[in-house]
Amino acid sequence: MTQHRQQPDSDLLARTTCPYCGVGCGVKAQLVEGRMVDVEGDDQHPANFGRLCVKGSALAETLGDRGRLLQPLVDGRAVDWQVALSETASRIQAIRDEKGNAAIAGYLSGQLLTEDYYVANKLFKGFLGTPHLDTNSRLCMASAVAAYKRSFGADAVPCNYEDLEEAELVVLVGSNLAWNHPVLFQRLRVAKARNPLMRVVVIDPRVTDSCELADLYLGIRPGSDARLFNGLLAWMADKGRLDSLYLQRHTNGFEEALAAAREGESSIEAVAADCDVDTERLETFYYWFASQLHVVTLYSQGVNQSTSGTDKCHTIINCHLAGGKIGLPGAGPFSITGQPNAMGGREVGGLANQLAAHMDYDSPGALERVTRFWSTPSLTPDLPEAPGYKAVELFEAIERGEIQALWIMATNPLVSLPDANRVRTAIERCPLVIVSECMLDTDLVELADIVLPASGWSEKDGTVTNSERRISRQRGMLPPPGEARHDWWIISQVATHLGYSEAFSYAHPAEIFTEHARLSGFENDTQHQRRLFDISALAELDQDGYDALEPIQWPVSVDSPRGTARLFEDGRFATADGRARLWPITPRQPHQTLSSEYPLRLNSGRIRDQWHTMTRTSRAARLMNHRSEPFVEVHEADARHYHLTDRQLARITAATGEMRVRVRISPAQRRGEIFVPIHWTDRLSSAARSGSLFQGVTDPLSGQPESKHGAVAIEPLAMAWEASLIVDEALDIQLGSAVHEASIYWTRIPLEHGVCWQLAGDPFVEQRDWREWLTRMLPVAVGPVAEDISAARLRAAGIENGYLRWWLMVGPIGELPGLGWISQRLEEAAHAQPLTDDQRRRVLAACDDGSANQGPVVCSCHQVGRTAIVEAIRQGDDSVEALGARLACGTQCGSCIPELKSVLEEEKSHANAITADTARAVAVG
Repeated sequence: MTQHRQQPDSDLLARTTCPYCGVGCGVKAQLVEGRMVDVEGDDQHPANFGRLCVKGSALAETLGDRGRLLQPLVDGRAVDWQVALSETASRIQAIRDEKGNAAIAGYLSGQLLTEDYYVANKLFKGFLGTPHLDTNSRLCMASAVAAYKRSFGADAVPCNYEDLEEAELVVLVGSNLAWNHPVLFQRLRVAKARNPLMRVVVIDPRVTDSCELADLYLGIRPGSDARLFNGLLAWMADKGRLDSLYLQRHTNGFEEALAAAREGESSIEAVAADCDVDTERLETFYYWFASQLHVVTLYSQGVNQSTSGTDKCHTIINCHLAGGKIGLPGAGPFSITGQPNAMGGREVGGLANQLAAHMDYDSPGALERVTRFWSTPSLTPDLPEAPGYKAVELFEAIERGEIQALWIMATNPLVSLPDANRVRTAIERCPLVIVSECMLDTDLVELADIVLPASGWSEKDGTVTNSERRISRQRGMLPPPGEARHDWWIISQVATHLGYSEAFSYAHPAEIFTEHARLSGFENDTQHQRRLFDISALAELDQDGYDALEPIQWPVSVDSPRGTARLFEDGRFATADGRARLWPITPRQPHQTLSSEYPLRLNSGRIRDQWHTMTRTSRAARLMNHRSEPFVEVHEADARHYHLTDRQLARITAATGEMRVRVRISPAQRRGEIFVPIHWTDRLSSAARSGSLFQGVTDPLSGQPESKHGAVAIEPLAMAWEASLIVDEALDIQLGSAVHEASIYWTRIPLEHGVCWQLAGDPFVEQRDWREWLTRMLPVAVGPVAEDISAARLRAAGIENGYLRWWLMVGPIGELPGLGWISQRLEEAAHAQPLTDDQRRRVLAACDDGSANQGPVVCSCHQVGRTAIVEAIRQGDDSVEALGARLACGTQCGSCIPELKSVLEEEKSHANAITADTARAVAVG
């Protein structure tokens, strides 16, 4: 049994692609003696030209065998691959024989490479004959895809990243570009500095870090996007700002779209009132949009994740078509992708409503065409005739018992899907759950009947497609650890055990890629209504050509062998008549309605230094410093109303579940609205899965769930005690569920050489004997102790043979010192360096004599804390540049620059307030 396994050269500089967001940055990885020691941005890659965000910069820190799945598991037992493959195939076949093909389902991920995706789609739809194969890309991109297909005739992003730099106006809608796509934000920053006439508009209910570049901010009411852009279309028509010639030559449906936009009261005042924005500011945006030809509207999950997400996307596209702002440099409706290979997955047919190569079930002749292409001399595919269940529907079908076998690859629906508690119940009831995963300790692995260890970034070898249709190589540089294998190999081997070896006899990912490329060009001509997705010019690549493949944007065909930077430049679209379609849209409110029981609107999203469910990013300790605990952002007035204080613990409840999080009072929030991050899992915190708070309601066209418009309540989580327990890695493994059971709230924060547990519990501090608790919990004797019983404060440490093993502080969380000193002592212990006498004396203080707590980390690249930044400002560093010169903050990836500017503004306001108070005191005196 063989597979393609890349063996590393002892020393090399390899070029690959980042595995995080859809920007698709090129990465140069330095290997020394077969170990990756550093990564940096690839200055030759056209997506980033050498820039790299802090997550990408920390990639080398996320590697290693610790915590990896190293062997297949069947019913909880470690087995060899032969047993695992045989069991997987035989159990799938048994369910097919008893319940039929449609009882089998797969759930994929934008973290898979295109080659993995292609083989999975071919097996499930082509040879298992089930339509029920969907992907977590449904959760972020489906509404944008549905709108593109309905308007342009294809799932085709018309723009590229250079358009952001060539635009006269860039509009960010529901996109916190500064945190979620930071390299693009830095490109936009540079472009704006070079062109003082460029304007940036941010449209978002929250004041995000992206507002740092904004010339105009519209803090709209959540869910009012379609009303705003319908208003823009009507305003353009009323003011004579339409491109009538473009509409006449290249579009259909304008009159109907305009009539819908004018339904009801369409005055600027009425639209402003419905969107809850200032009339003058709204009209300024309308004027800017209508007056410029080179406009890019960049939109993301704030638009897509809605029960009317497709409609919202259509209203944006309608305005671009009506103004002829498409197919030009610096112009177009640009949906920015969330995951590194969401687009690659759609290219091969990874969504339940697709077949393959951008052919759908309703595409003329597609079923028969794909059947002929996938046929072998002795095997004929058994393709389903109709689309399968989309993501949320899929798990509802599992709950009903309709689907009996589920294979999940590279994603964790227990965290990412809405109504997450119900999803967990559904998976628990499923007779056969197969999980392909890199990491051992995830919420999902414990529910799986069969676990198949997969390779990860730096090991995987294949391609990804970014948000601008650019295909890049993700190169395997290191061998997978233990018995981990590549996903395409695992799928192909299961197919072989099912009897389909002739169709899945791949020896290298290059063979899969070229087959995919051939399918994209198969009968793709004017006779068969040409499909826009076409990479057939790459179909003849040999393995050396594939290994050397440079980044290229599709279409890559005979007509455009070097790729295509921008689509629709000739005004011809991928529809039957070659014309784009404007769609009439009637705005709809969010499905999840507020009530007296659940009066607050809930928003969710990513945070700057984390990615998805943190299985990778939590392995880099410095990425945990910016936001180390799950939190909720609350407006100051709401905090007062609900009796919340900053840094207090709170409980958020919804009809579907609850979260326990730490409060952050923030002026960024609108009143009546709160924000939570999506990243924390049951492995990292006691109750912090944001998916548990959202109902499983979806857009009727795209199937994308409404994960931005929850209805919730909030209340203080009254705790009598809080504690920080820091342990080395060996003790952390022993703690297990004991810490969970002892606390109502807990969060596990990985450090460089240990773990910090944030704990809180019910009123028993007076009764608790902490010495007894520590003795029972930790097999290391209690060492020095400092205790103030009357104030419920305690500090203690465990020292064994001169090495620090654990450290505890019980008391108000605001008193927690920086963790760097303790973490450094744990690192020294890991390298057999015992505590010095001075360090023993200072161990309870957790700092060297005279040193100060640096405060919360602002700059993750250089680990610069807020306290140091404030001190530098008060010493006269009054600009981002001056702070960078003194502290290095903001000089690497730039992601912290908006926060640095915010601190500068706060300190300026603070200084002005002090000056004013002094002046008043003098006047009174």
